[in-house]
Amino acid sequence: MDPNAARRWQQMRAEASPWLHEEVARRMQERLACIKLQPQRWAHWDPVRGGLQAHASLLQRYPKAVCFAAETDAARAADAARALTVPWWQVRRRRCGSTRFELPAAGAVQMLWSNMALHMTAQPLSLMAQWHQALAVDGFLMFSCLGPDTLLELRRLYDRLDWPAPAHAFTDMHDWGDMLIEAGFAEPVMDMERITLTFETPQRLLQELRGLGRNLQPRRFAALRGRRWLDRLHQALAQAPLQLTFEIVYGHALKPPARLDVRSQTVLSLEQMREALRQGRK
Repeated sequence: MDPNAARRWQQMRAEASPWLHEEVARRMQERLACIKLQPQRWAHWDPVRGGLQAHASLLQRYPKAVCFAAETDAARAADAARALTVPWWQVRRRRCGSTRFELPAAGAVQMLWSNMALHMTAQPLSLMAQWHQALAVDGFLMFSCLGPDTLLELRRLYDRLDWPAPAHAFTDMHDWGDMLIEAGFAEPVMDMERITLTFETPQRLLQELRGLGRNLQPRRFAALRGRRWLDRLHQALAQAPLQLTFEIVYGHALKPPARLDVRSQTVLSLEQMREALRQGRK
C-alpha cells in the first residue's frame, strides 16, 4: 500500500464507527466466551473506528477492569475521550473500572483488542510489536481485519472498465499468523468468514465504502476524478448486483514468557533474566 496515503487515513477524524466494524466486533466478542482469563487491565486499540458500541459491551463484560482507550492519533484521542468518558455517577453505580485515554505502558494489560485496523497500516509488523510490548506475559491479543476476498465485485468491475484497482491487496490469514509469530506471539489461531452487504443505490454503496477506509493502492489514479467518471461508475454499479463481499479475518494469540536464546552474544535485562529463571524452576 501507499504509506503516505495510509498515514493520512490514520490522521483523519472519525465521526462514528462504521456499521460493519460494529458487527464484526460483536462477532469477535462471541469468541471471548472460550477464554477463561479475566483481564484486570485491557486496551482497546483505536476504539473510535473500532466500534463505540463494542467498547460499551466490553466494559460490561469486564466491569471491574481498568481500560486503556488507546488512540494512536492525538486528534482522535480527544474524540475518544468525548465519546467514551463515563459519568462519575455511572462509574459509582456500576462499580466499573476506570478508563485511561492513553497508550498502555509496556506489560500493562492482559488483553489487547483491535478491531478492523490491521489491514489499514503500512507497517503491520511494527504495529504487532507495539501490541506485543503492551501485553503482559500470558496476556492475549484479539484482532480482526479484512482478507483478500474483500470487494471482489468492485475489483472485477474496475478490471472490466480497465481502471486501476479500487483498493490495495489485503493479506491472507495464514500470512497474518506467520507475522504474529515473527512479532513474538505464540499459539496464533486464525479463522475467517465472509459477510455480503446489499445496497439500494450506487450512492449508498459508495457512502458505506467511504466510512470503511480509503484506496491505498500505490498505482491508483493519481489525480482527481471528474463528474463524468463518477457518472460512469454509478451507471456501471447500477447494471450489476448492488452488493459487496467482505472477507473478515479473526486472530487470537498469546504473549509467551521470554526465552533464553543462546547465541554468540545475548543481551538480557535483569527483569528478563529473573522471568526466564522463574520459568525454568516451573
